[in-house]
Amino acid sequence: MTALERRYRRLLLAYPRTYRSAHGDELIDLLLDTAPPARTLPEPREAAGLIIGGLALRAKSATQGSPWTDGLHLGLTGLMAANLAALLPYARAVPVWTAMCALALLAVMRGKALLALPLVLLTGAKAVSIAHGGQLFEATLLPVDPTFLTDKALYGDAGTIVVMTTYALTAFGLLALAIRGNTRRTRSWWWLVTVPIAAWQGPAWLSEDSFYTPSLSKLALELSLLALAVWAGHQTRDPRWGLGAAIYLLVTSAAVGQHATELTQQHLAYWGLLVLMTAATALAPYGYRRRALR
Repeated sequence: MTALERRYRRLLLAYPRTYRSAHGDELIDLLLDTAPPARTLPEPREAAGLIIGGLALRAKSATQGSPWTDGLHLGLTGLMAANLAALLPYARAVPVWTAMCALALLAVMRGKALLALPLVLLTGAKAVSIAHGGQLFEATLLPVDPTFLTDKALYGDAGTIVVMTTYALTAFGLLALAIRGNTRRTRSWWWLVTVPIAAWQGPAWLSEDSFYTPSLSKLALELSLLALAVWAGHQTRDPRWGLGAAIYLLVTSAAVGQHATELTQQHLAYWGLLVLMTAATALAPYGYRRRALR
């Protein structure tokens, strides 16, 4: 295998596995036949075309089943990833509940709503009790201090209502999926990568005296995922990504609204960006489509 072929095969990882199995070798042969003999690197335009084509095919293959049920499942996956990100820096202090939340995320990702529901209810009850300053199930030293990724106490800038809203919305969504029997839809393992990024406090972008300080790393992750959702919705003309983004925006809006009296222009810009990107995701499937003249 030449260096050029190896690089082409890496680029083809953007395509779904089923497509690579059926057409990968044929596409590689075509690319190698049209490449100059001395070339060792794909052309940038060619590489970009392969990546974009693969992602577009992945987005199209994801539009299976009811878009509203799948959009709900997508939004709940994002909420559970955020719930685990909130607990991850405190894993040593609350190991059982962090592990339980991780299992709940895995169950949601694999489409096991009935399995995830009791895990979410138990973890949510403990999380709400910590945010409220109470003790439930076991004695927990408060405040819960972090060991890595951040320097804030657990739920230091999130009140009881925000934590309760997040877990209640997740639980009701899982109940709805269980009633509809949505047990086959699975999510990419790449969702696990988002957890430490969202948990990391990241570079400072707000003044230190601000009580509510969403991390820059989390903001970059949110905008990147929403940009992908806008692109996927435009490519497939499917509303499922808009519904998933709207569910996540509800929780973020609750967190922003709780600190309404402390918000600065930067806070409002942050929330406004999320609203704008979520609206774009919702409207992308209904945008202008060019039609060929007949």
